[in-house]
Amino acid sequence: MKITCRARQGLTACLLSVGVSVAVAQRPVSNNVPPPPPLLLGTSWYPGQWPESRWPADLELMQKAHIHVVRVGDIEWSRIEPSEGQYDLDWLERAIDGAGAHGIYTVLSTPTAAPPQWLTEKYPKTLRTKEDGSRSRVTDWDINFDDAKYRELCHDIASRMAQRFGHNPYVIAWQIDNEINKPSFDAHTREDFQQWLKNQYKTLDNLNASWSTVYWSETYSNWSQIPITTIVDTPLYPYATSGEGTPPNLGLVQSWLSFVSDTWRSYEKNQIDAIREYARPHQLITTNTMGWFDGFDHYVVSQDLDFSAWDDYPAQGHLDVYRNGSTDDLTRGFKRKNFWVIESQPGNAYWGDISNALDKGEVRAMAWHNIGHGADAISYWQWRTALNGLELYNGTLVGADGKPLPLYSEVAQLGAEFEKAGPALAGTSLRSQVAILHTYPSFWAIKWMPMNKGYDPIDELLSYYSPLRNIAQSIDIVQPTAPLAQYKLVVAPGLNVLSDADAKNLIAYVEGGGHLVLGQRSGFMHDNQGLDPQRQPGPLADLLGGRVVQYYALEKPVPVSGQWGNNTSKLWVEFLSVEKPDVQVLESYGASNGWLDSQPAAITRKVGKGQITYIGAWLDEQGMAEAAKWMTSISNVKPAFGPVPKGVEVDPRFGDDHTVFILVNVSQATQTISLPTKMEDVLNGGTVQSVTLPNYGVAVLSEPNQ
Repeated sequence: MKITCRARQGLTACLLSVGVSVAVAQRPVSNNVPPPPPLLLGTSWYPGQWPESRWPADLELMQKAHIHVVRVGDIEWSRIEPSEGQYDLDWLERAIDGAGAHGIYTVLSTPTAAPPQWLTEKYPKTLRTKEDGSRSRVTDWDINFDDAKYRELCHDIASRMAQRFGHNPYVIAWQIDNEINKPSFDAHTREDFQQWLKNQYKTLDNLNASWSTVYWSETYSNWSQIPITTIVDTPLYPYATSGEGTPPNLGLVQSWLSFVSDTWRSYEKNQIDAIREYARPHQLITTNTMGWFDGFDHYVVSQDLDFSAWDDYPAQGHLDVYRNGSTDDLTRGFKRKNFWVIESQPGNAYWGDISNALDKGEVRAMAWHNIGHGADAISYWQWRTALNGLELYNGTLVGADGKPLPLYSEVAQLGAEFEKAGPALAGTSLRSQVAILHTYPSFWAIKWMPMNKGYDPIDELLSYYSPLRNIAQSIDIVQPTAPLAQYKLVVAPGLNVLSDADAKNLIAYVEGGGHLVLGQRSGFMHDNQGLDPQRQPGPLADLLGGRVVQYYALEKPVPVSGQWGNNTSKLWVEFLSVEKPDVQVLESYGASNGWLDSQPAAITRKVGKGQITYIGAWLDEQGMAEAAKWMTSISNVKPAFGPVPKGVEVDPRFGDDHTVFILVNVSQATQTISLPTKMEDVLNGGTVQSVTLPNYGVAVLSEPNQ
């Protein structure tokens, strides 16, 4: 199910790798039921909405489309528990077993995103309180994540379902809730937040010092004075519903969002514990996230899950392999292993300004693009058009009349291809030479005070990601505390909040021989949510041998020139100092506001076998392309496949004895790609030395490891 929130827009082979595969597809589920295929095609199915006599026809159509998994249960609480304490799981068991008889496995979702009317009528505090103090009047995505009664009811229904289906051989995974997102601002949640602050800071003196509350006369003398009104009045903030604008203290904002993250984690764990008490170990547990949505810290909320999954909806426009691919890589980084796309757009969504359908062939191309970035399953939302409700116009595979829609044949082709390619892709994962660092506190800090209305931290990250991926053909997105030794190049655009643990790990990486590149606005804040009294990049300044002298939000582009040619910087610039004799100036500013003229824009310094670089300018596209060439060249980053025509994406996945390359042509022209060596054509058979791909064409190629 979907939310119209704008937030949608909004390695080595070791087990520490971001690319470790999700093992659910490799485990036999019982002695009598074979294991599911290694590459899964699925759909969200709502059998409770349709007469049982219709189920066999739907399952036969799924089987013909090579669909091997259905997600069920996510919004069917009222069917599972029609009145308090009265459960009806028989129909659900018949649906799961019926699907299994057609070779289709089940991801069973807890229905807690949509509580039934009897529940919210009897227990109104289970509905979230909005920031303006009013209570939500609907149920979908409007539950109170901190309400003890709601958690009790969620635990109970998850436990009941696990007792019934925890040993069902056709149930291979569980999904907790659905697209968790909005916190509640009720009085009890505020009290819990204040208690959370007590646990974090111990004393009010510590909190006041950390938040610098003497500024603007904010000093707190009692924990009960601390508010949770943290609206940020920008279109980037995910749940800004009303209010008067930006709150005056970043410490409050960061602490509130950290509390929200911990609370969502405990909300999930409440259900995870209920399921794990009864479920067999092969039944793995996940939830579905929403891409770059930043209403909480996904690294925190994902900690208790077995693998990560997300919902992939372009909504408007077409497949952008950089934005979409970076979201795949972000999701893979939550658990540093392969992931699932548990909802994907079947043609069109319904909430875009123009909810256009994807072109013929584009749905297939997008699925293979996801697989190339580490997905082991693609599942479409939803199977059949419902007869009423908000999402009547959302794309499906089958119409309300039960007959296949035009997209059905494309998905069936994809399913057949998944069956062909599954053995080659089984157990494969990504092994990236390049990592981009990302933290939610840094995103929150920049969005709290962007300084330029065009400054979007996602766009900042993509300005590095896109040219680097063109060269490296694989990138991991991870936290700065993740293991980094396996990477030749680590890039940190906008690492605004830099904790002591972050800095320690990054210093060790450079001293161990790695190349660290810091982008603009890095190292401005420390992890106590305040300004670092050292100039940027804070604890890394001594290692860099320079620092940020001054920053400027730009009204118009500023010229930048040096090793990367003659370019411009947009939106933001920082001029840098050189404080050690071995620091090299890479780029300098041209004539602009007088302050910047001839000042360093990018500097680098070798540290033993390692190197650290700081880029203070948000370079234009040409400048970033040249900078990426320089970064990868001096870091000895080599693409696994080799050069390809513009508009062709290459995605390598590595196994123990072979490598699979997925090529997707998103250009408008037919492209012929010469291969670096003869390879097996996995989809068409035979050995090839080149492939020709039309618009949205796909090739899956395999070669033995050397």
